[in-house]
Amino acid sequence: MEVYPAIDLMGGKAVRLYKGRRKDVKVYGDPVEIAERFAELVDKIHIVDLDGAFEGFPKNLHVVERIIRETGLRVQLGGGLRSYEAVAKAYEAGVENVIIGTKAFDLEFLRRITDDFDGITVSLDSMGGNVAVRGWLESGMEVKEAYELLRSYVNRFVYTSVERDGTLTGIEEIEMFWESEEFIYAGGVSSAGDLRRLAEIGFSGTIVGKALYEGLVSLEELLEVAKCSRKG
Repeated sequence: MEVYPAIDLMGGKAVRLYKGRRKDVKVYGDPVEIAERFAELVDKIHIVDLDGAFEGFPKNLHVVERIIRETGLRVQLGGGLRSYEAVAKAYEAGVENVIIGTKAFDLEFLRRITDDFDGITVSLDSMGGNVAVRGWLESGMEVKEAYELLRSYVNRFVYTSVERDGTLTGIEEIEMFWESEEFIYAGGVSSAGDLRRLAEIGFSGTIVGKALYEGLVSLEELLEVAKCSRKG
């Protein structure tokens, strides 16, 4: 089990949303300073360009590039990466994994970027068991169906429980439907117990944001649980 601390960017600041709603935002400060603290314990973090997600193209790539340059952290990045040019610029900035959401269902686009770039990751954003699309405002096909459609292109996924994202209400109970792919969970993680349960289900990693910012759990504690799960 890997732990990826999260930084969500809006207007150049580190923020968290509640259930992905743009109006329900809380600002936590300078993302570079936060990344520097994370870098003391981990070598890879999860970043979402929320402005990019809402506008349809990256808006905070300069911040991401600065984080990579000043901290040496490896980064997986999502949010507004819906064109070949945007994906290419993210990799040029030093991003290790570009995360594609709604645009992943454009299979010609997905084929092209997976042919040309390593580490492409698909985000399966679940709302009531269906994939949430268009900024989490609409519901599409079933998550399992989407996975079956896309797994021949990528072997790395992020599963986000939209209704739990930013709520600190604990994880979604879900049965493992994937196979050997790297599968990372996000949404509602608020305790070490959540991490243990995710490892039991079969997730290979988890993204944790608000619980760290609000002090519900420490990154040190989560990393210790993750270490024990790998030993087990």
